[in-house]
Amino acid sequence: MLVRSLLLTFVFVCGLFAQDPADWTTPHVPFRIVGNVYYVGGIDLASYLITTPEGHILINSDVPRDIPQIKKSVEALGFKFSDVKILLISHAHRDHCGGSKLLKELTGAKYMVMDRDVPVVESGGKADFQYGKRSENWYPATKVDRVLHDGEEVRLGDVVLVAHLTPGHTKGCTTWTMKVRQAGKTYNVVIVGGPNVNPGYKLVKSTVYPTMAQDYELTFRTLKSLPCDVFLGAHAGFFAMNEKFARMKAGDANAFVDTAGYKAYVSDREQAFRTELAKQSGNGN
Repeated sequence: MLVRSLLLTFVFVCGLFAQDPADWTTPHVPFRIVGNVYYVGGIDLASYLITTPEGHILINSDVPRDIPQIKKSVEALGFKFSDVKILLISHAHRDHCGGSKLLKELTGAKYMVMDRDVPVVESGGKADFQYGKRSENWYPATKVDRVLHDGEEVRLGDVVLVAHLTPGHTKGCTTWTMKVRQAGKTYNVVIVGGPNVNPGYKLVKSTVYPTMAQDYELTFRTLKSLPCDVFLGAHAGFFAMNEKFARMKAGDANAFVDTAGYKAYVSDREQAFRTELAKQSGNGN
């Protein structure tokens, strides 16, 4: 009864403050991607469940009103929502971490966040360099239990996730990697945090984020260095999830194995960054 009461209260309160885009809150059927990695997000906002006998890891809490659906998806796969022991995020924007406070209260999960995003999540978005001044971008402030640093590991049972700092989109944007076994094969899984240059970002002469351009450079160097078999990301559109899911349902067991797609995506996003950088530097057409 307490869990249901918390869910109803948060969904109601969040509904007073923000009208989320439909693709942020439209559910997607949960499914196994590879090994012990499952998709429990929506049609756009991605959330991942990584299971172990000692409990589970969830990556991305999405917006608060998505928590009931994430819970439903976890349980539909045959797992207990209360067994989520660790909560991670891609980055400190409302659409990926807005539900973290509620998820922590419902599960008791330990919240682990990259160091440079900690001030933002603990301020409920108010400390964000780009969006912090507008209340529609705020979310419930959430206490971080473990501060992560570039290259650190998060372990639970026999699962090891590596946190890669891929900054620019946020100062602490994080790309997660792990190795997964399935049918006698080992797959390198990469969950991209977000390499996009949002409208309004100042890559040149920014007073709120002076190193933004250099940070994006670091991000693309890092992403290009990562071995990738299974390409995933903070948004379903990053990795053409709906198309791959349809192929998987049609019998393609390797639908989500996409090294070429990963390389093409990183290359495309790097080119978009360089085009915008040239434009802001006065070197564009």
